[in-house]
Parts: sequence; structure tokens; C-alpha cells
Amino acid sequence: MPHAYSSAYKSTIASVSAPEAPLVLLEITHPSFTSPIRVANDTQDITCNGNLYIGYPFRFIPPDDFENQSPKATLSIDNIGKDLMYWIETSGGGSGSLVKIMSIMRSQPDLIEWDITLELSNVRTSTPEITSDLGYENLYSKSAISKKYRPDNSPGLF
Repeated sequence: MPHAYSSAYKSTIASVSAPEAPLVLLEITHPSFTSPIRVANDTQDITCNGNLYIGYPFRFIPPDDFENQSPKATLSIDNIGKDLMYWIETSGGGSGSLVKIMSIMRSQPDLIEWDITLELSNVRTSTPEITSDLGYENLYSKSAISKKYRPDNSPGLF
């Protein structure tokens, strides 16, 4: 479905030297969280729709669009502090997490120009950074039948 962007946003993304750059916001939710983690890809905090997003630079590569594969995005965050590593270890690698990515303009922080919600998967940690894939579960790789009757698990049928 097409989205109607504001004229300021359209001119900013079309301009080579715009007066301001769009900001990318992350909102990470997990069943074990009491409230979502909110981060802005900037060095300054920003409030969007009454929610405070902590300024913390990260790298986000938007989903690709290739035929015959699910769209995948990549998120990389610097590995500083023990809190993020503790959560990754206790949550089974962030299993069950959803990441909402939003784009706004600093001059109009309550107007979300676009957003997408993706599932967090394949979290990889190293000393310099934590990297993960963002996308959707591939339903085509799942079996349509929950139990298959084979000689090894149902010998009485064979």
C-alpha cells in the first residue's frame, strides 16, 4: 500500500544537502520487558509521540527485495555495556522479540513518515558489535503437518 509522505520528508530524501536528515527510531519489544526499549539513531535523545528515544547510534540496513526469498534487514549495535548481553543470554538470543523501525524528521518528531515491524532472529555477538537479522518467519519452510507417521515413531501402523 503506498504511503503519503510529507513534503518536507520527500524533499529531504531527494536532496543532496538537506538541512536535516531523517532519523531512524527503534522500538524493541519482548515478552520479558515491562516496557519497550526505545533507541534513536542519533547522539541526542528525542521524544516522539510522548515516548523518549535514547540517542544511541546503530546501523540499520533496510529489507532487501529479491525474488524467491523473504525480505531480510540487518541491525548492528555496538557491544558496550553488560545489560544488552545479559538480555540476549537470558532470552535465548532475543527469541520472540519484535523490532519496530520508524523514520521521522527531527523538526516534526510526532509525525512518523514510515514504519515497519520485523521479527528479531539470528543474533550474533562479537567484541565490537551485536548483529541480528530482521525479517519474517518463513512459513514455506515449515511442515504443514504437525506429526508425520513413520515406522520409527509409529511402528504399530506399519
